[in-house]
Amino acid sequence: MIVKPVLTKKIDSLKVRVYETREEMGREAGRNVKEKIHELLDKKQNIRIVFAAAPSQNEVLQYLAEAKDIDWSKITVFHMDEYIGLPEEAPQRFGYYLSKKLFNSVKPKKVHLIDGNRSVKEECRRYAALLQKAPIDIVCLGIGENGHIAFNDPPVADFTDLKVVKKVEMDKECRQQQVNDGCFPSIEKVPTEALTLTIPALLSGEYLFCVVPGKSKSRAVKNVLEGPITIECPASILRTHPQCTLYVDRDAYDGK
Repeated sequence: MIVKPVLTKKIDSLKVRVYETREEMGREAGRNVKEKIHELLDKKQNIRIVFAAAPSQNEVLQYLAEAKDIDWSKITVFHMDEYIGLPEEAPQRFGYYLSKKLFNSVKPKKVHLIDGNRSVKEECRRYAALLQKAPIDIVCLGIGENGHIAFNDPPVADFTDLKVVKKVEMDKECRQQQVNDGCFPSIEKVPTEALTLTIPALLSGEYLFCVVPGKSKSRAVKNVLEGPITIECPASILRTHPQCTLYVDRDAYDGK
């Protein structure tokens, strides 16, 4: 059953859809991603999708994992960031998270994961080369409490970055969010460095689906929609993308 948003609007080029509940938001975003996959595969032999790994994406990932009518054998998948230095078996690794939530069950054509334990220089070069082999068709992303996209926090965000993948020092607010999300017991346990796709790399996707639930994200959502386009709120750059849709629930939109 299709659930209509309670509010739709457009800010610059950004399409905004507000849903009553997080569940409705996630399900409709997932359905729209599935529809876009079908549309693209009607025209192309294969497509490439970049996924964010975060609890905010759970409903979308669940919808896609349970959908029976997606031909994953024609889909190559990537993810957008990874901690540096976590053990291979650490459940907090984003590659592990996405594999558990989606990739292991749907069996994509190819799964390209960032390795946070290799030489940083070599891994940035390797992953950038994979990303640049062909255009990125779809990016499924979220927005952090500090307005980050991927791990492009305000101190390291660059709208004109010449790199595709880079090493970053994680902002304290970003690290605290990992604790707030239940991923780590304390901020001391959160890694301080990560690898991330840059903002131009994310914006190179033809279609962007940005899913942002919860009261903790309301300040970031407000800054994206009402503030200037600035690296102080990296996600504000989404307003310039010609095919980006922002899905939020009332909690994230109203902050109440």
